[in-house]
Amino acid sequence: MYHKTDSPKFRVILILPVLSGIMWGSGGVFVRRFDAMGMDNFTMLFTRIIVSVTLLGIGLFLYDRSFLKIRLRDLWVFLGGGILGMFGINLTYNEAIGHGTLALASVLLSMSPLFVVTFSVLFFHEKMTLQKGICMAVALLGCVLVSGVLENISGSPVSPIAVLCGIGSAFFYALYSIFSKAAMERGYHALTITFYCLAASLIFLIPGTDWDCIGTTIEKGWPWMPWFMLLHSLITSTLPYVFYTIGLSCIDAGTASILAASEPAAAMLFGFLFFAEQPTLLSFLGLVLTTAAIIILSRTQAGSS
Repeated sequence: MYHKTDSPKFRVILILPVLSGIMWGSGGVFVRRFDAMGMDNFTMLFTRIIVSVTLLGIGLFLYDRSFLKIRLRDLWVFLGGGILGMFGINLTYNEAIGHGTLALASVLLSMSPLFVVTFSVLFFHEKMTLQKGICMAVALLGCVLVSGVLENISGSPVSPIAVLCGIGSAFFYALYSIFSKAAMERGYHALTITFYCLAASLIFLIPGTDWDCIGTTIEKGWPWMPWFMLLHSLITSTLPYVFYTIGLSCIDAGTASILAASEPAAAMLFGFLFFAEQPTLLSFLGLVLTTAAIIILSRTQAGSS
């Protein structure tokens, strides 16, 4: 199933989950802006995903209509990936941001490799190697340091809701990896998987969407708001899911999730650039550890058979 690990194409594909993590790490910038304008979680997610579904649908129709074909007996895979995966990730992650800090939400989401590796071993019989375990532990340690959680132990208490939602996002993130992998094994293209999973999650968002809020937000932010919504969809939904799902076609689910653990480091950088959140020495140390773990893991995976 996997491509040749010594090919340049394979080495480039290893970067895709990392890019996904960076793009997801930018989500807090958009969430905070929409939240400041009074947009609720469901409505925020709807405006993001409907654009992604529309763009992908049109693109697949024009490029290759065969990508839109799925078998009815495989419908459960896309419903699982969309509802238990994408919908669950987005809802719980945004709630974690709403009840806590962006750093806390990111570092909890980065726990997903623990779930992914467990599920992969149980359902796909993938090997849990020593190298993968060490890299996962180092990457997660780096994520914790980047978040600044250890430096805030004596500060304000952490919201239980933020913690539960953050862990929930990691769990749903792992489920998306598993369902995507199952779809890959059934011969579906990465774009097909992304499109139908997004469409499935969109269905669950419709009943809770505040349509008046969408109109009011666009009116308040005219004429730049429609472009901001488009950018929000591309950066935090369409591109990262496509990149991550393509990565799953060449590397195992556990490795892809670990590589995408770049998100907390990206969240720290975006916090510094957009919200003047000054990183500390421990944050820089965490960034170094996370980056080193990703590089070592990439080389280990590329060198394996």
